[in-house]
Amino acid sequence: MLTTAEILRKVRELEIKSKKLTRHLFTGEYHSAFKGRGMSFREVREYYPGDDTRFIDWNVSARFNHPFSKLFEEERELTVILLVDVSASSLFGTVYARKKDLITEICAVLAFSAINNNDKVGIILFSDKIERYIPPKKGRQHVLYIVRELLTTEPKRKGTDLNEAIRFFNRSAKQRSISFLLSDFADGKFEDALKVAGKKHDMTGIKIYDKMDVQLPDIGLIDVEDAETGSIRCVDTGDYMVRNQYQRHFFLETEYCKNIFLKAGCDLLHVRTDEDYVKILQKFFIGRRRPV
Repeated sequence: MLTTAEILRKVRELEIKSKKLTRHLFTGEYHSAFKGRGMSFREVREYYPGDDTRFIDWNVSARFNHPFSKLFEEERELTVILLVDVSASSLFGTVYARKKDLITEICAVLAFSAINNNDKVGIILFSDKIERYIPPKKGRQHVLYIVRELLTTEPKRKGTDLNEAIRFFNRSAKQRSISFLLSDFADGKFEDALKVAGKKHDMTGIKIYDKMDVQLPDIGLIDVEDAETGSIRCVDTGDYMVRNQYQRHFFLETEYCKNIFLKAGCDLLHVRTDEDYVKILQKFFIGRRRPV
């Protein structure tokens, strides 16, 4: 359990790091990736040659016997929702950091990027139940509150239920939002809920995984405990077939998850605990830029 002084120090460290990244690396890239994806109706005016015919208002045109076009404008502010897996598997990590530590950093960067563009940000912390929901708001103090919750929340449950988390998001987010789902995606039963979210929201999954999730070390017989169920089994890591099957299972699970996101029309990023997540996010933002 972190002391109050340690929590404050970690919050401050994350704020400094996130602001530096937002200022020097993500300036304009977050804005280009997401701004303008939401459009709101402004007014109707007479049709001019060159106007997009898709936006002709046929009802008004019929009433005045003359073509009229609908005008739209970019939504001035967006809402960012972070869906964060805080189940027991997030405490695993063997190289740079635990999955939870990396998720907290990424969430801080995304949250500060949002408020830097005057957007609102909220968060859903979940295990196999909704552990905490903080509705979206603006401002530095709100983001610092979110970061504190990420650092200190002790989940009451150990399991993972992605379906329940996404369904809660679908029910609570009344307006279209930019959403990030951060998890190791060990639970694969969320396809239908994600399809619903993908139709209404701009959803991006961020799969956080560890080097040892992919490959077992050759260290002989070991007892392995499932962090979420508590079950223990003896594994012979010295057996090549065991290691090969373990790795194959990871890639099959990853491919299955990728297909779920693809079918739902959502993006999926992969971040390993010892990788530079900044470069991965930056590449993603640049790739999402709208053509000018």
